[in-house]
Amino acid sequence: MSVATGGSEAAAAAGGGGGNRVFFQTPRGGGGSGGGSSGGSSREDSVSAAVQVQQRRHQQGKVTVKYDRKELRKRLVLEEWIVEQLGQLYGCEEEEMPDVEIDIDDLLDAANEEERALKLQETLVDCYKPTEEFIKELLTRIRGMRKLSPPQKKSI
Repeated sequence: MSVATGGSEAAAAAGGGGGNRVFFQTPRGGGGSGGGSSGGSSREDSVSAAVQVQQRRHQQGKVTVKYDRKELRKRLVLEEWIVEQLGQLYGCEEEEMPDVEIDIDDLLDAANEEERALKLQETLVDCYKPTEEFIKELLTRIRGMRKLSPPQKKSI
């Protein structure tokens, strides 16, 4: 068995990951990889290994994880807005904020707006400032959103 490692070129082509990729390949001729007397066989093996590495990278590209990037972007913007608003409501920075968890997927699972508002009121029960405006705005912002599902594997 021979080992082909992809250097910076292979790592860059494979997505720029942190390290080298290692592919294990079995020799074609059925014999071992040691003791060959022909001087050109090691060059042929290295060229063959490079071609196989490129083919392997091409095959790896066929199966990808599909994320709905637009939905992820909307979710990120919403979460940043929530953190900013909670900072204003509690009058402190994010690090000093009490442990308040607003689960957007949990809110989206709620049957209706009233149930969502109730969940938010329960979450913000210890906030000393009025929360009605925040709750109303948050419910407006999540109105068109979908619950995030785990990434789907998609074959091209």
